[in-house]
Amino acid sequence: MKPLETYAAVVRMPFGAVGIRVAGDTLAGLDFLPPDWPEKPPENAPAANAARQLRQYLAQPDFRFDLPLAQAGTAFQRAVWREIATIPPGKSATYGQLARRLDFAPRAVGQACGANPFPLITPCHRVIAANGGLGGFAGRGADAPFLQQVKRWLLQHEGVHLE
Repeated sequence: MKPLETYAAVVRMPFGAVGIRVAGDTLAGLDFLPPDWPEKPPENAPAANAARQLRQYLAQPDFRFDLPLAQAGTAFQRAVWREIATIPPGKSATYGQLARRLDFAPRAVGQACGANPFPLITPCHRVIAANGGLGGFAGRGADAPFLQQVKRWLLQHEGVHLE
């Protein structure tokens, strides 16, 4: 767990909270945080803009984020993230579908999803398993059960019904 000082703001969400990290004038990353995290008011303009847009997403599930993002990831990861960004709110795609479009292996697509520093903005929660289930979403670490709950909530919020 990162310390509270890591975040330029923390926004409460129905599933817990989202920590906002900034680098200069850009968003450096978002982290899903468990329900016991305290809210933290934005300490600068980029954090305030990100917090405002997160709240808009809560009010309007089809909201499109428009935030300056810090450069992140490998060329491969960025290719996967660009493809994920084409999945509209209320829709989903499987790891296999994305893998076929990009000519990569599904597991590699899943690993790129897990490395995504901008969840919600690059909506990797919209990538699901071939059987209609949630899929991995952030690996198998200690946070995996919480992150699975986050993914389920985000999909329901956007109107995606899993099998």
